Parts: sequence; structure tokens; C-alpha cells
Amino acid sequence: MKVTTGNYWYGNSVLVTGGTGLVGSWLVKRLLKDGANVTCLILDFDSRSELIRSGDIDEVSIIAGNLSDLTAVRRAVYQNGCSTIFHLGAQTIVGTALLDPVETFESNIQGTWNVLEAARTSGGLVSKVLIASSDKAYGSVDTLPYHEGMPLQGDSPYDVSKSCADLLSTTYAKTYGVPLVIARCGNIYGGGDLNWNRIVPGTIRSLLLGERPQIRSNGLSVRDYIYVEDVVSAYLCMAKGLDDSGIAGEAFNFSREEPMTVLEIYAQVCESLEGKFVEPDVLNTATHEIQSQYLSSNKAREKLGWTPEYSIKEGLSRTEDWYRDFLKIEKV
Repeated sequence: MKVTTGNYWYGNSVLVTGGTGLVGSWLVKRLLKDGANVTCLILDFDSRSELIRSGDIDEVSIIAGNLSDLTAVRRAVYQNGCSTIFHLGAQTIVGTALLDPVETFESNIQGTWNVLEAARTSGGLVSKVLIASSDKAYGSVDTLPYHEGMPLQGDSPYDVSKSCADLLSTTYAKTYGVPLVIARCGNIYGGGDLNWNRIVPGTIRSLLLGERPQIRSNGLSVRDYIYVEDVVSAYLCMAKGLDDSGIAGEAFNFSREEPMTVLEIYAQVCESLEGKFVEPDVLNTATHEIQSQYLSSNKAREKLGWTPEYSIKEGLSRTEDWYRDFLKIEKV
């Protein structure tokens, strides 16, 4: 990988939790390109992860451990002198949270306070913490889009875990002065997401394999969809923005501000891959789903100067290329 010397991140020691995940893998790729010294705290070694498939794992320092173990988190921060933490590690599957709320709370809530505590007790080593949250932290509201001044009121297990993690982060920022920012995104898609129950990867895989795609919901739920590399740029923009002490402790929403129903994003995937609509099997079995969730990014535009680079069409095209390579299916 060609490293961009002279970059903002060149030579910085950075910890990424959740480095084998969808966003984590792409964040690590970008940080390595920008010349950062990257450490990843990893619980499970998944050979299918983009971090591993790409060979990027050979360029980072690996600390094996669980976010719920404060000793492991501290070791990940201190061993390589990490001054910046990107906290992306979490249990991210809503269905899993319903089946096992305790594991979700331990990962998402206790894991977050462990990261914050490691930063608080670092003796000034840690100068930046980015907390990767979600629009789910807002819960169900009467008026959309979500904006950062809204209360955090998740009520299902996954949503509650994100609300709690964000409140903990605000506590550490305001009470202890931990230099942090919180990022909230909607539905993130891109190459490397292997949760086939999600609409974008599941539809792409089915179409590439010649199978009839399934939609778990009734297809009418409204969501934000944002490409993973736009999320990476948002995270880096926020972390860099912490050099301006005026944003410490704040949260920012990131969105294309083009909310779509599940059927609408499904049709976009079909058009990208097949050039036509393919009739899906609408299961209508999803439960504990909020009907409509989408975000305003006005604050990010005004305070950070962030705007998304990739259109839905461009993002889906890049995503298709990744899955074709992963599934070993060439374009005809």
C-alpha cells in the first residue's frame, strides 16, 4: 500500500476497536494509507473480514481481547501509545440483541465505558476519542428528521444500548473532560458487510447467485442509506475537528439526507445489478422495528464542512464490485 506522507494522520498512533467490522475494516484501510500506526482490539478472527482478506491485518498491531474486559482495553490503548481511539466495536445486529440482550449490553454499554475509562486514566496520552453510535439512539419520535438536540430514548435492546452508550460518553466529556465526539449514522452499506439479513448485501448476494431476493419487513420502513467510505470520511473529519475544542463532547449526524423505503433501496440495488426490477419475496416477519428513521446532517455541514462524496448509484456500484470479487462471480 502506498502511504501518503505528510498527511494529518501520518505517524499518529491510533486504536480502532471493531477493526474487523464493516466500517472498521475500511477505516483501518484509510488510516494505513494515510500513514497512521494502527492498533486493533479484536475479539474474533473472521477470515472473511475485509481487514483480513485485504491483507491490511498484516500492517496493524493486534491486541486480542473483549471490550467488556477493562484490562484488555487498557492494554490496547497503552501498549502502543495510542493517542486517538476510534471506538467502533459493538454488537450491531438488532435480532441478536433481541435474543441476547445481556451480551449486547456488555458489548455496547460496558464496552463503551471501558474505552472511556481507559481514556480518562491514560494520564493525558489519549487526546481524541470517536464514539461510533447510530440513529437508533434516538428511538421513536413524532417529528423527523432526527437532529442532535433530540432526547435519546431507545426502548428495544439494541436501541437502548446505543442511547446508554451515548449518555455515558456525554458524562465522561462533561464530568471528566475526556476529549470525545459522537457520530450517528443511519444504515451503512458497502463491501464487507456479511450480515445477509440486511437489505443491501442480502439482495446483492441473491441476485448474483440467481436466487429470488427476500425482504424481511413489509418493505415500507423508511431509512437513511450511506456508503461506508463516506462514513469513514465523516469519522476522520470529526476526529480532526477535535483540534477545535469547541466541538468536544458533541454529537453529529451523518446522512445523505435522501430517506428511502426498503422497497426503494431494493429497487436501486436491482437497477444497479440487473438493470431492471426483480420481484422480491416480501416476508413481513421483522419485529421491533421503528417505522421511519432518518437524519439531518445540517450540523455536520455547518460545523465540520462535511458532505457525502458518493451517490447511492456510485456506492452500490462499488459495493457490487466487492461482492463479485468475494463470491467469485465475474460480470458477463
